[in-house]
Amino acid sequence: MILLCALPVLAVSAKAADDPTIEPGQWKTTSNTVINGAAGAPAVKARCFTPEQAGDVTKTFGPVSGTINSTCAPTVFETTAKTMKWHLQCKGQLDLDIQGNFNFDSPSHYTATISSKGWMAGALMSDVKTEVEGERVGECQP
Repeated sequence: MILLCALPVLAVSAKAADDPTIEPGQWKTTSNTVINGAAGAPAVKARCFTPEQAGDVTKTFGPVSGTINSTCAPTVFETTAKTMKWHLQCKGQLDLDIQGNFNFDSPSHYTATISSKGWMAGALMSDVKTEVEGERVGECQP
C-alpha cells in the first residue's frame, strides 16, 4: 500500500492546456525513498512512455488510490507549463494524505517529491517521502 501511494503511475483528471508535457521514449528514473525515517537504497528503473502518456502528465504521474475501507476525495491538481502539484486525501479504516510536487525543467528531465502519511485509529503508521529524478535516455526498445 505504501509503495503504491509513494510511486504514482496513473490517475484520472482533466487535461488543461497549460499542463506540462514530456517527450515520449525510454526514460530512466532514480528514486530515493525514506520510510519512517529509514533511507532505502536508490532504485533505478527504465520506463517507456508512449506519446499519449507523455502528453498527459496529470494522468501519467498522478496518484493511484486503491484503498480498502477508505474513501478518497477527488485529487486536487495545480499545473503550470513546467510544474504539477497534486494532493489526495483518503479517510476510513486507513487515513491517507499524499502529495506530489513535480518540476518538468525540460521535456527530457524532471524531478519530483512524493510524500505520503498513513494513520490507523489516529496513530501514524507510515511516513514516506520519495524523491525522483527522471531523464529521457532514448527511444523505446521493442
